[in-house]
Amino acid sequence: MKSFDDVIASLLKRLEDAKMVLKFDSLSSKKMVLEKQVSDANLWDDPDTARKVTAEYSAVADDINLIESLSSDLEDVITLYELGKEESDDSFETEIDEAIGKLSGEFDALELRLMFSGEHDAKDAVCEIHAGVGGTDAQDWAEMMLRMYLRWAERKGFTVEIDEVSPGQEAGILSATMIVRGRFAYGLLRAEKGVHRLVRISPFGAAGKRQTSFSSFDAVPYMDDMSGEITIDDKDIRVDTYRSSGAGGQHVNVTDSAVRITHLPSGIVVTCQNERSQLQNKAKAMQILAAKLVELQRQQRRAEIDAIAGPQSEVGWGNQIRSYVLAPYQLVKDLRTGAETGNVESVLDGDLDPFMESYLRWERSKVLHSN
Repeated sequence: MKSFDDVIASLLKRLEDAKMVLKFDSLSSKKMVLEKQVSDANLWDDPDTARKVTAEYSAVADDINLIESLSSDLEDVITLYELGKEESDDSFETEIDEAIGKLSGEFDALELRLMFSGEHDAKDAVCEIHAGVGGTDAQDWAEMMLRMYLRWAERKGFTVEIDEVSPGQEAGILSATMIVRGRFAYGLLRAEKGVHRLVRISPFGAAGKRQTSFSSFDAVPYMDDMSGEITIDDKDIRVDTYRSSGAGGQHVNVTDSAVRITHLPSGIVVTCQNERSQLQNKAKAMQILAAKLVELQRQQRRAEIDAIAGPQSEVGWGNQIRSYVLAPYQLVKDLRTGAETGNVESVLDGDLDPFMESYLRWERSKVLHSN
């Protein structure tokens, strides 16, 4: 029977390293404190505090369960390996190989998650898609991108609230705003911020003509309670109401209660049309506006003006972060990290994790090299 000593020793070290980063020894006591707070009958007297406590409890419980599951699975592998060695039975090798492969993948996913270093990486994300250069093709591409991120969120088990979709003139959409809810939604989706380029045979123009079109994606962290983050003065905003309009289907709930809020000092515009009432639409729009203003302030403090609150450069040539080529060949390539794949259809169907992972590793390497 071949030796698995080295690979098992490596997995044990990875487990201990993960425990150290997560401060696993203190998680159990932290969970006990949070359990008492969660079980308090008066917790929901203050909904904002209740949401924070329950979210923190869920995160701590998830971390504990994950480490305990990895520990248990690794112990099972070690037991199986010891049994195989005692019996000198090569038939155990296949099962051990499969178990080690599964564990290695789970450790890869955990270690990637531990790479999140941003203050708000664990939070939900407010996302926007805007059609850019390319006319009808760009508007169709924007709708394809919306579907791509919806499918990605579904794969991750995240929930999505679509707050606004503006239809294109002939096809597709001009823009969309949505909130993606799930742990580390923002940490993952910030890897997608920028201009995305599509190259294909246009279904709208002359037959056989290749068309290049552009759409942009932006994400900012979403927080249910923004009261401690920023104050928005009523005199700084203009609120317009209008009738929702769209191509119908799942994206648009046609009512007379759509709300558009313009923040006059910054020029940020937020729209919401999918809630049941004008009041609800305004409340949601104000939350999204607050999230954008907090991000604006944060980036101003870091003097990263070019990245403020969505794409500031032209959504067109020379500014793309990723190219999706459907013709004359099949390729998706990230121009920052070099990550690429020829399986374009899979990417358009939401298989974005490899690109997000490569971005996080690329980002981490930049930080390490700058220190």
